[in-house]
Amino acid sequence: MSIEISNISCPNCSSTKIRKHGIKQQKQSSIQRYLCKNCKKTFTLKQELKGKSYPTNIILNSISLYNRLYSQPEIIKLISKQHKIRIPQKTISNWINEFSKITTFHRLRGKAKQQFKPENIIEQYEFLHNNLNYKYQIHNFKLDYLTANDEKLERIKTYLKKILTKNFPHHIFKSNYKIEEKSDRASQTNFKILNIKPLNKQNLANKLAKLALNLAKTNKDRHQSIQNFFITNDSTTIAAEIPIYLTHDDLLYFSSRGFMLNPNGFSTPITGHIDILQIRNNLIHILDYKPNANKENPIHQLTIYALAIASKTKLPLIMFKCSWFDENNYYEFFPLHVVYKR
Repeated sequence: MSIEISNISCPNCSSTKIRKHGIKQQKQSSIQRYLCKNCKKTFTLKQELKGKSYPTNIILNSISLYNRLYSQPEIIKLISKQHKIRIPQKTISNWINEFSKITTFHRLRGKAKQQFKPENIIEQYEFLHNNLNYKYQIHNFKLDYLTANDEKLERIKTYLKKILTKNFPHHIFKSNYKIEEKSDRASQTNFKILNIKPLNKQNLANKLAKLALNLAKTNKDRHQSIQNFFITNDSTTIAAEIPIYLTHDDLLYFSSRGFMLNPNGFSTPITGHIDILQIRNNLIHILDYKPNANKENPIHQLTIYALAIASKTKLPLIMFKCSWFDENNYYEFFPLHVVYKR
């Protein structure tokens, strides 16, 4: 009798009728194979890196430790302790060089090492919002570096730091907040928008996601694995799992400025969490990981995210870009074009 596995879906047809289907042996490890009972395709959760004798997770963890500012001798000790295997330093050096075009933080690593230590380069906090644990992360060096000497971008830094204080309204993210007056989640909003066509392109995020998914043990781990990998290894991600909220007063303000938003059409406060926040080319990029991104259309959700941060930071909405992506697709649009007729 085969046992179906509920937390895994088929990458070919998205069916959850999955069972184990043998073991694939490698030199240093073994990988579980799965069979989809719907389309009969077999697959593994991890896309093994070709020509590698070491497990993919060890390779990627070594690169991440390097970009967390650990030295190569320290990485050897940490990997040995965790995986009971000793990697030659030359091998680790080769991995770092091989993936340097994707894991671009290495370009900033020297400057970061002058200011931070491995234990404080990234701050991590867990918040219980809507009875779920959210792992909020800030990259301290990139946040300082990418907002330096720019008064507008420094407002983003102020907002992200405020989340860690008592002044941030974490209570509105509680499931029992305003029981009589139900609030909306950003992912559940549906309001009138202008007709736009998101730009479909390839982005470094696709390559980063493809690597990061190797570190996810189950489908439920995918978001966390991608967030961890991005904030550690790319050169533009400043924060992950950022809580946002949009109030009735915020909507009134946007409506008064000619935005196509009916304040009475929402149950406020609207809350949500942004997967990834980046600063690139003096723009603030809001990224949302969506498995099977080509079948998704989260324009409403991402626009709410942008409106919320724009309101709290007093930044013009034109400074924001929104994207959703997976390892194969990347869709991008300006939220201003969604709610403001030029």
